[in-house]
Amino acid sequence: MYKYFFHLVFRRMDPERAHHLAFRWIRLVARVPGLRTFVAAVLAPRHRELRTEALGLRLHSPFGLAAGFDKNAVGVDGMAMLGFDHVEIGTVTGEPQPGNPKKRLFRLVADRALINRMGFNNEGSLAVAARLASRTPVFRTVVGVNIGKTKAVPEAEAVGDYVKSAERLAPYADYLVVNVSSPNTPGLRDLQAVDHLRPLLTAVREAADRAAPARRVPLLVKIAPDLADEDVDAVADLAVELGLDGIIATNTTIARAGLGLRSGPAAVQETGGLSGAPLKARSLQVLRRLYARVGDRITLVGVGGIENAEDAWQRILAGATLVQGYSAFVYEGPFWARTLHKGLAARLRTSPYATLADAVGAEVRTTA
Repeated sequence: MYKYFFHLVFRRMDPERAHHLAFRWIRLVARVPGLRTFVAAVLAPRHRELRTEALGLRLHSPFGLAAGFDKNAVGVDGMAMLGFDHVEIGTVTGEPQPGNPKKRLFRLVADRALINRMGFNNEGSLAVAARLASRTPVFRTVVGVNIGKTKAVPEAEAVGDYVKSAERLAPYADYLVVNVSSPNTPGLRDLQAVDHLRPLLTAVREAADRAAPARRVPLLVKIAPDLADEDVDAVADLAVELGLDGIIATNTTIARAGLGLRSGPAAVQETGGLSGAPLKARSLQVLRRLYARVGDRITLVGVGGIENAEDAWQRILAGATLVQGYSAFVYEGPFWARTLHKGLAARLRTSPYATLADAVGAEVRTTA
């Protein structure tokens, strides 16, 4: 039913306008006590076998919403109502910013993909921190906070900008993510180089500890699929060296060639980060490489091209303790998480593994 609705309504609408409209509906439903309970019962049934422990946290399942959908922490309960068992908000920057000029979001329907050049449009870390501080959760879910660099801040001052956000947001985050991998902020990806990344991650770790002294807020870094293999290895080694809690693999890609894209040239040639199904193979490849390098020493989060239960299962076998999605939600609609959870539970039951934790990295271990 949703697919007919998508083709009749959303497909004819500007993608960013459609996003805001759908998100507004989700938030409205989540504000109505009886209705939200009913919707959650239908769309977010629990599967005991999918219970997951990661980053020192307990989750109903490993599947969550990737950063980018809820940039300002305005709809966490709405997304939990739809079955996302962790919600990563952001990317949040030190200062508020409007992002890049519109039009900046494009659907590649034939490829089940999106291209975006949003440019970290958000209300800034001060406003988001205030919203999180005043939030009264309706549904129990893990809230991650993804932080990035304010566009106007020069690269030489990037560390201070991240530190500002970490100090403001760490007290309210179940985990923090340092995003150095979006292609839509000039110079941001340069921070993935180890000699830039080491002082940045060290400073953010210290800032989070100062801001939330009563507990250790898990810290992760999100990397691009476009890194060369040796750079993936270098980030993995640095994460272990610094005692980082995790790596998220991967962000969107700037690649177009070799992805077998079927959409028309006008859409494919739009600048920005490509997400969705075409990213699947490379994200899985990066994840396997990371797990082969770090094993169980840190938590890996698989994201990029996850459309269904089989994709999530393959990420778990490749080393992901948690998996995230976003782009497929546009094409699959509100029953997406429910369907994925059901399929993932079925795969676990018919597998040789007693728990999801047993399955994490099993494919990589057997081929090592």
